[in-house]
Formats: sequence, C-alpha cells, structure tokens
Amino acid sequence: MSVPEYDTVYAALWPRLVRTAYAVSGDLGVAEDAVQTAFAKAYRSWRRISRMEAPVAYLRKMAVNEVLNDRRLARRRHEITSAEPPERAAAGTADDALTHDEMWRAISSLPPRQRAVLVLRYYEDLSEQQIADVLGCRPGTVKSQASAALAGLRTRLDHPSPAGEGM
Repeated sequence: MSVPEYDTVYAALWPRLVRTAYAVSGDLGVAEDAVQTAFAKAYRSWRRISRMEAPVAYLRKMAVNEVLNDRRLARRRHEITSAEPPERAAAGTADDALTHDEMWRAISSLPPRQRAVLVLRYYEDLSEQQIADVLGCRPGTVKSQASAALAGLRTRLDHPSPAGEGM
C-alpha cells in the first residue's frame, strides 16, 4: 500500500468532498463525519481503490452514501446538531447573500435524496448516469428525483415553472 499516494489523495479531496457532503446534508458535522468515515473505509481497501478507473468518483459515492445513511439513522438518534457552513467565497452584494441564503435554505428543506441529486448534478456537474451510479439507482430515478426537487424549489421560492423544462 502506498501511504503517500493515499495521503496526497486525502489532502486534495478532503475539502471538496466535505463541501459536497455538506451541500447534501446541510450539517457540517455530519458532512465531516461522512467524509472521514468514507476515507477510513477507503484506507482499508486503498490498494484496490487506487487501481480503479475512477477512484475519486468512488470516494464521492462513499461520502454521499454515508450522508444518506446517516440521515436514515438520525431518525433513531436524539442528538442535537448545529450547522455551520464551510468557508465562503467573498460575498458580492447584500442581495446576493440574501438570495444565496434563501436558495440554500430551500435546498436544505428538500428530502435527502432529492437534495443529493441536485448537489451532484449542479454542484458536482455529474451526468444522470454518474448520479445514478453514486446513488445506486437508475437514471430514470435520477430524472424523477431532479424533477420533484426542482418543482419543490420553485414552490418554496415562489417561482413559476418554465415551459418545457427538462434536466
């Protein structure tokens, strides 16, 4: 096992995966725990994972699945968590910040799988097939989850539905 290679991948991917997991979970603690768990599991199988065609995609899938699994298990826990967003880019105007916060509140109110589909599609820029691979479902499920999520966002943000919208 090449530990330096693992260390390099860990250092390079950690911030990105935490931001992705945070966007899916809406909770920085859950995001960091999910990514840490994904990397811990990956370390045990690093020889196999490092030879994969797309080890980054595999690590992303592990982290997102940890977040979604945590959400399922959270119903059984009685923990109180507080969310603090990761570092933010420099803000433009006050209106930009307000719109950004309003959008993230709306996204955070979506069910976890719908939120995951939007984050993976528009934040990570993955294709429907890649999202389906990450979530372990069919591309048609990704399309229906995306459609439901976008409809939910339009309702929450009080925006009319554009004619002929597709993903």
